[in-house]
Amino acid sequence: MRILFGLVLVVGIGLAGFAAYLAKNRIGEYQATVAAQQAKLASNVPLESVFVMKRRIAYGERLTKDDVKLIAWPENAIPEGAFQHGEFLKGDPLFAEDGSLRTVLRVMEKDEAILAVKVTEPGEDAGVSSRLAKGMRAFALRVDVSSGVSGFLRPGDVVDVYWTGEARGRNVTTLIETRLPLLAVDQIADGDRNAPTIARTVTVAASPERVAALAQAQSTGRLTLSLVGAGDDTELAAIEVDQNQLLGIKERVKVEREVEKVCTVKTRKGAEVVEIPIQCPE
Repeated sequence: MRILFGLVLVVGIGLAGFAAYLAKNRIGEYQATVAAQQAKLASNVPLESVFVMKRRIAYGERLTKDDVKLIAWPENAIPEGAFQHGEFLKGDPLFAEDGSLRTVLRVMEKDEAILAVKVTEPGEDAGVSSRLAKGMRAFALRVDVSSGVSGFLRPGDVVDVYWTGEARGRNVTTLIETRLPLLAVDQIADGDRNAPTIARTVTVAASPERVAALAQAQSTGRLTLSLVGAGDDTELAAIEVDQNQLLGIKERVKVEREVEKVCTVKTRKGAEVVEIPIQCPE
């Protein structure tokens, strides 16, 4: 009987110890989980509601409420110009109170944040006028396959403009305008078209003073466009090349030498005439 009692006691103590061990592990796991959650909460970035696209949308389409949705976006990573929920507190809302809709200027993909540069103001269409900044004017330049970069120009590109004509009695080519943005190529203002097009005109954005200069240049010579690379912000100095520079021909400079003045007196000695140098009178 005593042996049985001792055996039960040993088993009971073992079970109690095992239960205490399991409880200790369980409590440790719980404490570790709580600590991890607290650390995660401490490292969380504040979120803001941002409008994104529900579907792919193309140039010229109207943006409706059915096309967008709100998602949580890290506050420190919101793209510049993105529309946020309650944006009316900071500027214009995505949708105007009078129900007028914005028009898409650039293709946007599904789940892409809607940026102000990719849509027009409420009620505007996707025409050239919607892309003109304050104080700027649209001006058309005549181009062909050679002067228009072989048809590889697209709306949104940036170009330098060179003028070729006669100046100061010489045929010269001069850089007259730099970094002019293209608004349209022929009648196309969609910057997402990739197929090359042989254009007859391109429309640029320029100040009224630059428009006057371009009009004068276009009427007195030939304009050639040079495509500026994406992200290239190099500042160009004045550039002018004439035919002599192109061929490496150096112009001869005529130097006039000062000739010393000599005064003489002629005398006759018999049949011979002799010139005698004398001091020139003042």
